[in-house]
Amino acid sequence: MGTYSLAQAKDQLSRLVDEALSGKIVTITRHGKPVVSLTPSAPTPVRLTKADIEQMRRRAEARPSLCADSVTLVREMRDEEP
Repeated sequence: MGTYSLAQAKDQLSRLVDEALSGKIVTITRHGKPVVSLTPSAPTPVRLTKADIEQMRRRAEARPSLCADSVTLVREMRDEEP
């Protein structure tokens, strides 16, 4: 865990960001009191391409059919006698 004053953070921001990205907790203080913690942001979601969607469609079509919808299957399993 690293604690840095605001003045230190201004001078070393790039290094502090690298520390936060590596998993270390980085805290910035003002007048000796913690005011900010640097943490990595959530990863950017990956956009699906038409090729990705087509591949998912082909995989779904290749799976065997259940011959019934899920509600019917669950009801049949629930109502079966042991």
